Amino acid sequence: MAATNTTTPSVDSASADEVTAKAMHKRYEGLMMVRTKAIKGKGAWYWAHLEPLLVHNTDTGLPKAVKLRCCLCDAVFSASNPSRTASEHLKRGTCPNFNSAPKPISSVSPASAIVVSSPNAPPPSAGPTSSFQASQLAIVDPSRFCGELAYTTSSPVLAQQPHLMLSGGKEDLGALAMLEDSVKKLKSPKTSQGPTLSKTQIDSALDYLTDWVYESCGSVSFSSLEHPKFRAFLNQVGLPSISPKELTGARLDARFEEAKAESEARIRDAMFFQIASDGWKGKNYGEENLVNLTVNLPNGTSLYRRAVFVSGSSAPSKYAEEVLWETITGICGNVVQQCVGIVADKFKAKALKNLENQNHWMVNLSCQFQGFNSLIKDFTKDLPLFTTVTQNCLKLAGFVNYKSQVRNTFQKYQLQEYGHACLLRVPLHKNLNFASAYTMMEDVLSSSRALHLVLLDESFKMVCIEDPTAREVGDMIRDVNFWNELEAVHSLLKLVKDMAHEIETERPLVGQCLPLWNELRSKVKDWCSKFHIAEGSVEKVIERRFKKNYHPAWAAAYILDPLYLIKDSSGKYIPPFKLLTPEQEKDVDRLITRLVSRDEAHIALMELMKWRTEGLDPVYARAVQMKERDNLTGKMRIANPQSSRLVWETYLTEFKSLGKVAVRLIFLHATSCGFKCNVSLLRWVCGHGHSRTALDRAQKLIFIAAHSKLERRDFSSDEDKDAEMFTMANGEDDVLNEVLVDTSSV
Repeated sequence: MAATNTTTPSVDSASADEVTAKAMHKRYEGLMMVRTKAIKGKGAWYWAHLEPLLVHNTDTGLPKAVKLRCCLCDAVFSASNPSRTASEHLKRGTCPNFNSAPKPISSVSPASAIVVSSPNAPPPSAGPTSSFQASQLAIVDPSRFCGELAYTTSSPVLAQQPHLMLSGGKEDLGALAMLEDSVKKLKSPKTSQGPTLSKTQIDSALDYLTDWVYESCGSVSFSSLEHPKFRAFLNQVGLPSISPKELTGARLDARFEEAKAESEARIRDAMFFQIASDGWKGKNYGEENLVNLTVNLPNGTSLYRRAVFVSGSSAPSKYAEEVLWETITGICGNVVQQCVGIVADKFKAKALKNLENQNHWMVNLSCQFQGFNSLIKDFTKDLPLFTTVTQNCLKLAGFVNYKSQVRNTFQKYQLQEYGHACLLRVPLHKNLNFASAYTMMEDVLSSSRALHLVLLDESFKMVCIEDPTAREVGDMIRDVNFWNELEAVHSLLKLVKDMAHEIETERPLVGQCLPLWNELRSKVKDWCSKFHIAEGSVEKVIERRFKKNYHPAWAAAYILDPLYLIKDSSGKYIPPFKLLTPEQEKDVDRLITRLVSRDEAHIALMELMKWRTEGLDPVYARAVQMKERDNLTGKMRIANPQSSRLVWETYLTEFKSLGKVAVRLIFLHATSCGFKCNVSLLRWVCGHGHSRTALDRAQKLIFIAAHSKLERRDFSSDEDKDAEMFTMANGEDDVLNEVLVDTSSV
């Protein structure tokens, strides 16, 4: 017992030291993260002068405290309140070296910036005199301000003469006038002359500037180039002003021709390509819809081809067919066999089918992103549960939003529970769609706690006495079944919505289509089990949409792509025929024989039988299927996406007929998602769509911007990036708050 008593305190002490060390280390990392961001211009000014330090215990070697060190004088302070430390040590002049460091003009006190002298002071030794004594007004040394904001003058008005004051007589009017003029100069300082650049440097800088404007594709307006502050910026860095006319004239034409020539050279180097057509089913921004036509090459790159502005909310199938065929012939002339297929977000039943029937070598696919979005619409339309939940949410949200007594009570509890108050998002009945219904359900679900507290409030009980709708809504909120059904519907919508977003982001190839739908079926089956919903009605909706989207190329690419080979009991890697339905097996045979000439059809089928039984050498199969972790997303990805096609071209050369089908099939994209044009440009086109010059410029701008974005494999819009940036900005504040809260309890 004695031994136990003597060791327990040391164990407890060690445990306490480790807890403290962990908290201090987390605090230190949080402060370093905040300082790093601040130095990059995303935080408080004082972090440039304060540096976090981790202080260690001399006995244990573990961190015991976090301090702040002044980089100017090496003084050390507590890290509990960096802002207060900056105010007391830096702003109040405690630091002996801070005053000599450049300061932003906002940090200089107006009272200390202007010193007024006495009328009895002697005149300066140099400069002309006047009746009001020009030297009576003195301004603080302009060298204290930042170099960007400082301005120079030879006037004696700026001479330093402390301890002087105005007399209060008429003779002070001149001095006051000088004071007013000096304050105006402080508010609007003259721009200093920028550095002198060589002609080469100026030309290079202007080229970068114009590329940025073009590639912004409407986010940056041409008229903003004439903004006085932007012109002042150009002058500050030594660049001449540039007019909008210069950017919309010869420069635009030259940049467009350069991008177009580069794109066409890449297409010429490719043996074949696929056309992607996105925008036929896009959002309507007014009188015009923008249809983007891009070219997918076998090496995985995508190139922009043209933009088509379609009047009205939709276009006829025949028109779409003509546009697609004109695009193909415009690329390859009479050698149309070079185009092996089309993927589009609309017209599968007519335009795509007609073109495929007329050209036996083509594989025309419908966009999988649109297919999954359409499935969401199918659920909302065909499953009674969705209708019930949507109507209940509309009734609840409308009542809470527009009944003033209830709204005030609800927002009171929102503030109490979540720290913010807002209305529930209720769509207009004429605009009710799956997206608006989803956001409404999300709002209701996230406000569950506040809604339940409303029921307990006396003001709501008073409303219930007179309003039957209040009683009905109250019963709904109390009903556990309402919340279960709401969670079920929201969960299924989110499941499909997330998969659609992943398709849009990942842009899967045609061989991935069958696995995607099988993954969906598996997830929906789990969803039915979790929420005790009969599988039959849900499966029926999925199968109907699957059949509408299905193409025999899905099965053929799945069989021919070495990426999906399965290792059997003998160690061979063979095609996954056993995962196909009997009808899908027949589709593989039919498609392959259609894609080759009649003379090669029987040879291709014999080679397919050999491929089915022998498969691929395990060494090559494992090389194709090798994965590595993506540093950006953390997901496992195929290490070499081009290896599937390269194996057919370099190793499986004995499959002469089947190999030609494989290399033309397995690279095809299954989604038409690509370049996203900014809404601002589309609105501009809608407003100037009747001008041939305006449309020509818009076409060139879109081409330049799309060419650049696709080259960088950037498929997001600026609007998406801005939304993400603001979300991340809030996240940074949350991280700092979390660090401060966690360490305060230690």
